[in-house]
Amino acid sequence: CDIIGVRSFARFEDREYDYNEVIINQFIEHSGCPVFSMEAATRHPLQSFADLITIEEYKKTARPKVVMTWAPHPRALPQAVPNSFAEWMNATDYEFVITHPEGYELAPEFVGNARVEYDQMKAFEGADFIYAKNWAAYTGDNYGRVLSKDMDWTVSNKHMSVTNNAYFMHCLPVRRNMIVTDSVIEGPQSIVIPEAANREISATVVLKRMIEGLK
Repeated sequence: CDIIGVRSFARFEDREYDYNEVIINQFIEHSGCPVFSMEAATRHPLQSFADLITIEEYKKTARPKVVMTWAPHPRALPQAVPNSFAEWMNATDYEFVITHPEGYELAPEFVGNARVEYDQMKAFEGADFIYAKNWAAYTGDNYGRVLSKDMDWTVSNKHMSVTNNAYFMHCLPVRRNMIVTDSVIEGPQSIVIPEAANREISATVVLKRMIEGLK
C-alpha cells in the first residue's frame, strides 16, 4: 500500500502507555510508508481540523468565544477529541474556555493557556460556540475513571440562554438527553450536521496532500 490510516484508542490501563502513542508510533516506525491518524489515544486531528473549518465558516467576529464543556456519559470515554480540540483552539486567536467538574482536568500540554472554569454557567456567558464532549478523568489514580454523571452538566436551553446565541457543536455520535438535550441539538443553533460534513473535507484535504507528496 502507499498510505496507511491507523485508528487506535486509549486502553485506560496505563496512562504512560496511552500517552506515548505506542500503537500508531509502531506503524510509523515499521510500515515503511506514510501513516496518518484516524484517531489515537491522545489526539483526533482530523476531527479538530473539521471543527476548526466549521468555526471559521460560522464565526461572526474575528475572535469568537469558544467554550468546550464536559458533559455526562455512562461510559469512560477517551480524551483524544477534547485534547485535540483544545490544542487546535489554542493555536488560534480565539477566546478559549474549558469547563468541567473538578477532577476532569486534561493534560497540561493540551490545556495550554486556556481558561479553565469549574462553573459551567459562568463559562457559557457570552459564548459564540459551545463544543460539548465527555471525557474520562486524566489525573493520578483516577485515570480512565468516570467520576461524575452529574446531569446538571447536560447542555440544555437553560445553558444556551446565557450565551451570545451560540452555535452548538459535537463530533457525533451523541448520547441524547445526556450530553445534550433534544431541543438544543435539534434547534436552529445546532451545527452538528455541517460539522460532520466537514469531517469528510478534513480527511480529503489531508489525503490529497499526502498523495501529492508521494509523486
